[in-house]
Amino acid sequence: MILTLDSFCCFAHGDAMSIWFHEKLDLAALTAGSADCMPGFVGIEFVDYGDNWITARMPVDERTKQPYGRLHGGASVVLAETVGSTAAAMTVDPSKFATVGMEINANHIRPVKDGFVFATATSESIGRTTQIWSIRIEDEAGKLVCISRITMAVIATDRA
Repeated sequence: MILTLDSFCCFAHGDAMSIWFHEKLDLAALTAGSADCMPGFVGIEFVDYGDNWITARMPVDERTKQPYGRLHGGASVVLAETVGSTAAAMTVDPSKFATVGMEINANHIRPVKDGFVFATATSESIGRTTQIWSIRIEDEAGKLVCISRITMAVIATDRA
């Protein structure tokens, strides 16, 4: 499939350009769309977005802690992958393309014992066949908990 300008859409908002395919993101629908799978099981909720970023939060509770009572590193990666993958999917025409994960890495910086952690995915590169997103996970005080990067492939769907 050949990608055209119609395949990706940017919207002007003042001096900035939005990277999202649709002019507005429905955060409640993004949260509800994953209610019956991993993001829903661990309580991930989308809470905010801007022209080139999206944020979700996840509780630090019995579902997301390791046996020592701290946020499980794997739960941080689930949060990072959820936010990065969702962000990537929101930049393409879903009738023509899907985005799938190719690689993710994470560096765990500091422990969290309770409350919420917030993950913000920011686009680094949105290309024709690949995308790269940086994800910062912070605690409620804004301290860095984990930093992650995900690489996504952009593939044609059967619907195109």
